[in-house]
Amino acid sequence: MKFRQMCYRCHRPAKLCLCEHIVPVDTRTKFVILIHPKEYKRIKNNTGRLTHLSLPNSELFTGVNFTQHTRLNAILDNPKNSCYILFPGSDSTPLHEVQLPKQDKQLVILLIDATWSSAKPILRLSKNLHTLPKISFTHTKTSAYTFKRQPFSEALSTMESTHCVLEILQRKEYENIPAEQVAHFLDPFHEMVKYQVSFNA
Repeated sequence: MKFRQMCYRCHRPAKLCLCEHIVPVDTRTKFVILIHPKEYKRIKNNTGRLTHLSLPNSELFTGVNFTQHTRLNAILDNPKNSCYILFPGSDSTPLHEVQLPKQDKQLVILLIDATWSSAKPILRLSKNLHTLPKISFTHTKTSAYTFKRQPFSEALSTMESTHCVLEILQRKEYENIPAEQVAHFLDPFHEMVKYQVSFNA
């Protein structure tokens, strides 16, 4: 049996490797990506891993119930961290409108990489996430994820959502990222979409 060569960094087939398009974005903010196992297995179009590879100051954990996750709990329980989770809802603080309290702490933003139906169980089952303050944002963008059906018109991929957060953090001066890094953050995502669209044509 002949096996395909794989890139063990981006987890894509070697011929479809996106690593050359990844532009590392150096952030003060720490990002923690909680990826559902179903998304993790989607090798060709998983944007959670691409987001992680593009953010040196990030960690990625796979699972559904993170209640007993040792590393995540260490981050959440660290008194030097100020942790938030990106999740829309009536109890969510609109990041684009409100200034988060400025503290002498590390800003940590948790991202859930999953379909809408899979994200809810992660939040429900992971008791250590229940008390985290939620943040969200509104936007006028249209997702470039054209080959994948989105649950609603405003839905964005994990990487697109992270890009929006980076832009907001820049405007509010939580970050001072070189403009070129932010501008090219979505390059690997756009290359992935370009390939998938040509494959499906």
